[in-house]
Amino acid sequence: MPTDLAALIPDFLYGTAWKEDRTPALVELALRAGFRAIDTANQRRHYFEEGVGQGLAAAYRAGLVTRNDLFLQTKFTYQRGQDHRLPYDPAATLSLQVAQSMASSLDHLGTDHVDSYVLHGPSSNYDWTGDDAEVWEAMRQERDAGRTRLLGVSNVSLEHLQQMVATRAELPAFVQNRCYAHLGWDRAVRHFCRQHKIVYQGFSLLTANQEVLRHPRIASLAAQAEATPAQAVFAFARTIGILPLTGTSNPGHMQQDLASRELKLSADAVQAIESMAG
Repeated sequence: MPTDLAALIPDFLYGTAWKEDRTPALVELALRAGFRAIDTANQRRHYFEEGVGQGLAAAYRAGLVTRNDLFLQTKFTYQRGQDHRLPYDPAATLSLQVAQSMASSLDHLGTDHVDSYVLHGPSSNYDWTGDDAEVWEAMRQERDAGRTRLLGVSNVSLEHLQQMVATRAELPAFVQNRCYAHLGWDRAVRHFCRQHKIVYQGFSLLTANQEVLRHPRIASLAAQAEATPAQAVFAFARTIGILPLTGTSNPGHMQQDLASRELKLSADAVQAIESMAG
């Protein structure tokens, strides 16, 4: 990652999936709480990207933030991940679909660029395909044209990333994956990212790991740190190199999640959480 872009990397992402009509108000609420990085996607099936733009516009009008204060991340989603509300012409080439999706995202978000543009999952669960190579090149062109600063890939396996290396594809600045404790918090992919200086974004850190949140050991560690179990998980995630994402709609939890940035866990506590989860 170019050093001049390192300052762009946020320390917490606010996720906007599955919020529907509440999206504008929750985005504004998250900004009021102190979040400065917003994650969305041009995928109407699970996101209301236009609503994110409405929330941003309200925050700008209120003088809460300016565009320059924010890190905005959105995604290109293949047709198989969409419903009938497509942000591009399904008959167009994949390259043109990327360009159309980006133009739609910029319109939704009321900006001339995003900070990160993410491929919302490869076309195959197993391989980095020719379609992925075409989409990735189109995304690179969006980056080179100044419509995004960084590129990422989400919902990827170690095999996908290894195939990107094998085909000499440019590696992403970000990988964003659902992070399961019982899989070692995505240990293999995190290790790859560390090797290649890729920032690993973890989502569903709480919702995918309810058994961890309820574990007596987590309760004990959190109590020792005068924190909640959720705060302990977020602090743990940061310590092992995960940029965390939260999608809470609870104002109190927003404040608590942000406060976890100040929480320092002991090496023993970090080891306990990592080993407890497998």
